[in-house]
Amino acid sequence: MIHESIRLFEDRPNVTLTTYVASILDGLPHNRRRKAVLVIPGGGYYDCANREGEPIAHVYLAAGFNTFVLQYSTVTTGDPTWPNPLSDASAAMKYIRDHAKEYHIDPDYIFVVGSSAGGHLAASLGTLWNNDEIEKLLGMEKGYNRPTGMILCYPVITGGKYAHRGSFDRILGEKKDDSEAIAALSLETRVSEQTVPTFIWTTAEDTCVPPQNTLFFAKALADGQIPFELHIYPKGGHGASLNNEIVNCNYPAISAWVDDSIRWMKSIKVEK
Repeated sequence: MIHESIRLFEDRPNVTLTTYVASILDGLPHNRRRKAVLVIPGGGYYDCANREGEPIAHVYLAAGFNTFVLQYSTVTTGDPTWPNPLSDASAAMKYIRDHAKEYHIDPDYIFVVGSSAGGHLAASLGTLWNNDEIEKLLGMEKGYNRPTGMILCYPVITGGKYAHRGSFDRILGEKKDDSEAIAALSLETRVSEQTVPTFIWTTAEDTCVPPQNTLFFAKALADGQIPFELHIYPKGGHGASLNNEIVNCNYPAISAWVDDSIRWMKSIKVEK
């Protein structure tokens, strides 16, 4: 396995991409051209939660995807003020595509999975990827940072009544009370024909990031005729991650999201 930590910016030493890439071995021809997954942990834009990083990467690696875990700009790793996190996620996508041949990846099939605040960042990448400022910063062509599809796990979405206020306060900084700035990052208002296919799930009992976040986004996807799959599990609070002993969570129904998301990713076809 190729397992290394890559710095994405010279001036942001804590913004890193950790690789979990299968080796090329005799008798494993599938490893020669895998699909890929960029994993973005949550943490309220305060830090990056380990329980939503490496464990998820290992599961997708075992399922046949080369995986990459992003540590992005948060309070503990730098400046989370927008658009720094989005430029970090875009840089990660660019790095993966730039090195697709080296990592035995089909560059047409790079998905993103994000949990909680990482779900907000993943949804931003899948919805707001067409950003002229970030394209200029990274020196990349239009759409080079666009994921093939996104998997959103109990995501932070709205800055309104059901907001996870800490996440929005941290990415907005001095604009945290600016209604226009809040609306611009309330992703249920930003869905368009450019938004990528989406797999999204949450739990009905989540009081940290209420399920309305997921429902608002799902409605916007439906209204915009964007392909999506939605799951709401009846039991379990926030941060279930894989929902197993590794992350100290046990609500049996939730565990289905992993296999369902793998099946969903394999169903996505890119027109070439």
